[in-house]
Amino acid sequence: MGISKTAEQQIDTLREEIRHHEYLYYVLDAPEITDAQYDALMTRLKESEKEHPELVTPDSPTQRVGGKPLEGFPKVRHSRPMLSLDNVYSNEELGAWDERVRAGLRASEGVAYVCELKLDGLSMALQYDGGANGSAHLERGVTRGDGTTGEDVTTNVRTIRSVPLSVTGRKLAPSKLSESFEVRGEVVLPQAALRQAERRTHRSGTGSCR
Repeated sequence: MGISKTAEQQIDTLREEIRHHEYLYYVLDAPEITDAQYDALMTRLKESEKEHPELVTPDSPTQRVGGKPLEGFPKVRHSRPMLSLDNVYSNEELGAWDERVRAGLRASEGVAYVCELKLDGLSMALQYDGGANGSAHLERGVTRGDGTTGEDVTTNVRTIRSVPLSVTGRKLAPSKLSESFEVRGEVVLPQAALRQAERRTHRSGTGSCR
């Protein structure tokens, strides 16, 4: 018996709805629904995928890895060196850095800086590869390591709800990214998330598992 087109569309719609609410909750910290409502959506998706296991995809919200993170990670060589930021301790050092930046640019190119607080976390490179319908799927998460070689921690990265398991072509288009790209950044644990985790450890296994 062939797959029901209606069932496939319903599952896809449900996945997009869950991804939307995960983004609001984990990235923007602006949830629109309660934990109970979120859990109900996830339960519906799990039941639907159980009825149609052939429709389960690696980037489905139900496929995020849970439990204890893996240890003894394999080593992976970076596509290009993953360097760290240098420090400056005086106006003179900062001025010298600015001169080096300007010297490396053409005279017609202007220089503008954006400053932000530095968050001290774990440097990570996320590699996405093209898939069906012009979308990109998370293939690998690699730590900085020594800057040349890092550790493959993909299984751990998949537990981070703010990291998308896939990016649709519709979202890639405005940023002019190809279907295969790499994102580098810092993995941090906000104090609010730490306090939430501490509260959960004092519960008796009750409450939402978001």
